[in-house]
Amino acid sequence: MRTIKDLNIDNKKVLIRVDFNVPMKDGKIVDDTRIVGALPTIQYALDHNAKVILMSHLGRVKEEADLAKNDIAPVAESLGKLLGKKVTFVNATRGPELEDAINAMNDGDVLLMQNTRYEDLDGKKESGNDPELGAYWASLCDAYVNDAFGTIHRAHASNVGVPTNMKENSAFGFLIEKELNALSILNDPERPFIVILGGAKVADKIGVIENLVTKADKILIGGGMAFTFLKAEGYNVGKSLVDEENIDFCKKVLKDYADKIVLPVDTAVTNEFTNDEEYRVKDINDLAEDEMGLDIGPKTMEIFENTIKNAKSVIWNGPLGVYEFEKYKKHTDDLLQYIVDNNVKTVLGGGDIVAAAGVAGLKDKVYHASTGGGATLEYLEGKELPGIVAIQ
Repeated sequence: MRTIKDLNIDNKKVLIRVDFNVPMKDGKIVDDTRIVGALPTIQYALDHNAKVILMSHLGRVKEEADLAKNDIAPVAESLGKLLGKKVTFVNATRGPELEDAINAMNDGDVLLMQNTRYEDLDGKKESGNDPELGAYWASLCDAYVNDAFGTIHRAHASNVGVPTNMKENSAFGFLIEKELNALSILNDPERPFIVILGGAKVADKIGVIENLVTKADKILIGGGMAFTFLKAEGYNVGKSLVDEENIDFCKKVLKDYADKIVLPVDTAVTNEFTNDEEYRVKDINDLAEDEMGLDIGPKTMEIFENTIKNAKSVIWNGPLGVYEFEKYKKHTDDLLQYIVDNNVKTVLGGGDIVAAAGVAGLKDKVYHASTGGGATLEYLEGKELPGIVAIQ
């Protein structure tokens, strides 16, 4: 893997594609986690007296009204405070204003250009990977570094177009290096290798299941998707969430890999999809027609814990219950705590499970919590990611 350390960036103009797609409210940054995540790569470039040019998208730009709410200017101020130095903001993604500002940079200066998706207003040039735009951005620098893991599954001008024009002068930043190293446990996992899958629909995880069922020793299934598998096995799941279109897929997986799939044996049930009503625990063969399961039960929890107790590597994607309801987040939180207490080498595969670990104060205590959402999911599916291919 070629990283920024493999590039000659001393006193060079280095264009770094970062992920500053931060949550904003009324023009203010709500959470600066993604900015903090980019600091090691930026600081390394500064330590080598590089002229650091930063680019990132922020939100989606489909119409003129989207420009103001997705103005990336506030990030420059926040980043400046974190770095302890001025960050020049240029309200342009191309043209004389940007070029003059870059040409005026001294070694060790930092510049942030406007939201790359401003280029989407005129024919989706950024998200459509317009070749002219990629070549233009490449012309602004001596070296290119991609450190935006969250968008590495998209073929955009800023993460595919630029490195396509940079040949050997492109590399990954430390955040992407860390992500790829952690996720590489999939390539040759230490065994037992256990996969935990939750979330709502089977449809969202078909690719993940198909890719990992051949590699894993066991796949523990919770969340809403468990009820599609249970229905495929012939259980009455009442009003529980069922992905009807994928029952046949579940039947095939259960038939072909019966020894690998571990399903809930009990569940927390209620009559309404709400946090207000009290739940009761029932075995999965006891559900009434008007009941729905919203979390795994204690017997299932014990089975899950016993399965991962001696695991050498674990991948976990998706919560085990309806996590947005306080009553049904218990077993997700408890299993996260169990993993931490027993020092089980676990990679949290992006999205909701990482958010859950963050709320529980456990995100920094697991082996790795992936910053990617869609990117991590596609990696778990075994897909080639355009942003990786462009540099490798």
